[in-house]
Order: sequence, then C-alpha cells, then structure tokens
Amino acid sequence: MQDRNQTEVKEFILHGLTINGRSQAALFTIFLVIYSLTLIGNIAIIMLVWSNNSLHKPMYIFLGNLSFLEIWYTTTTVPKMLSGLLSEINSISFKGCFMQFYFFFSCGATEHFLLTIMGYDRYLAICHPLRYHILMSNNKCFWFAGSCWIVGFLWSLFPVILISTLPFCGPNRINHFLCDPGPLLELTCERVYSTEIAITVYISLLLFLTSSFTFISYGFIIQTILRIPSASGRRKAFSTCASHIIVVSIFFGCVMFMYVRPPGNHPFPIDKVIAVFYTVVTPLLNPVIYSLRNKEVLEVVKKMIQL
Repeated sequence: MQDRNQTEVKEFILHGLTINGRSQAALFTIFLVIYSLTLIGNIAIIMLVWSNNSLHKPMYIFLGNLSFLEIWYTTTTVPKMLSGLLSEINSISFKGCFMQFYFFFSCGATEHFLLTIMGYDRYLAICHPLRYHILMSNNKCFWFAGSCWIVGFLWSLFPVILISTLPFCGPNRINHFLCDPGPLLELTCERVYSTEIAITVYISLLLFLTSSFTFISYGFIIQTILRIPSASGRRKAFSTCASHIIVVSIFFGCVMFMYVRPPGNHPFPIDKVIAVFYTVVTPLLNPVIYSLRNKEVLEVVKKMIQL
C-alpha cells in the first residue's frame, strides 16, 4: 500500500450535475446568468464603497471585503461547473483538484471569520455607541479584515495537505461538481476513519468558534436593544444588524449541514443541491440582502443615478 501513492491518479472525473442534454443546457444558462449577476452585484458594492467617502466606515469596509471575497469564492467552483455542463467528460487534474479544494475552503473559512468580525462590529456599534469610533477605527477595521484573510488561508492548509497525502489508486470519478473532502475521501485506496474524524472535528472547530462568538455578540445586542425605551429606536437598532443575521443564518446553516456530521455515506443528490445553494446562490444573495436593507447604500445609489 505504501508503494501506491497519490501520483497513480493523474486526474479526476467530476460527475457534477449529470442529467440529460437539454436540462444541462438550461442549467448552463441559469448558472451563467447567476454567476454574471453575482460578479456585477459584488463589483458594484466594491465600487460604491471605494468611491464614496460617506461609506468609508468599518461596516462598509467589511462589506467591501465580503463582496471581494464572494467574487473569488464563487469563481473557485462555478466556471469549472459551467465547463462541465458543456463537456462530455469533465476532468480535472490531481493538482488542479486540490488547488480548487484549497482555495474553495480558504475562501469559505475567510468568510466565516469575516462574518464573525462583522457581528462583533455590530455589537460595538449598538452596545458601545459612544466609544465605537475608538474601539473600531478604520485602521483597526483594516487590521481585522486582513487578519481574517490570513487566518482563513492558513486554516485551510491542514485538511488539504492531509487528504492530498492519502493514497489514491482508483477509481477516479468524483460524484460531485467540485473537489470536496467527502467525495475525495470516498476514492482513497483505504478508508482511514481517523483522518475522516480529524477533518470533521477540524471543520467543526472552525464552525464552533465562529458561530459561538457570533451568537455571544448577538446575545449582548439583543439585551441592549430590549432596553431601548422607544419602539422606533428598537427597530432602528435591529435594522442595522438584520442583514448580517440573514446572511450568517443562511451561510452557517448550509455549511453546518454539509460538514458537521459523522463520517460515512451521505445522499449525494441532497449534498449537491445544498452545495449549489451556498456556492452559487448565496454569493448572489449577499450583496442583494445588504444593499436592499441598507438605507445609506440606497441613498448613495439614488444620488449616483440622479447625477
């Protein structure tokens, strides 16, 4: 077994969304439109934040980082999925597969850390409004955002290195449209359950740390909002963090369903549907949710249109 190493498998075949030809053409059109709208929406938010001095605040700096991240997050998987819908054989090299795995997981981990810091930013804004500009200055905001990127890309090295060093001697067909740990572990020469458990625990630790910190932040936020005497004040305070709550609930919920579960066989059709949702749909929804629920962003857009 030791003589069989991962180099015996030169490439993987991604089965992806295997259906009839007409449906694949329709799916290609739908996903291409969604991907294009995702790029346009997130680029528009980045340009708005960059070009308007009124949006040079921590909340919008984080939002610009999130939009930039969503562009790369969806780009790690969607272009390959689109090419697969047009190809009879959707192959990807061994190195290319693990590069996709690394960048996909790195962007996902970075988004977890970034959403957590955004929750902390809302906690400071609502619970410590008088000291907010000291506790979360623009310089500190850039430091927090940069730390999210660095830690996210470092955090993903462990599962990628661990799985890539396992022996792959065939078969090489991945029942998915992306290189994900679950389908990859199904293809190893010998099932190493300790490795599967280690990866599950490692990913669960990321989710536990980020979700716990986020829930604690919102626990204090809710307590503060309930102490506000006027109903209008409570609505205004809640509206400042409602968009973030929606985004966190969707993203964290999908990832927990996919990765925080015991090792073993899981229904791949359901996994594919959930994976499509958080790799294709949520990067489109995030800029829509933030922009439609944010009066300051809408006012800037109106002023630009009037010009």
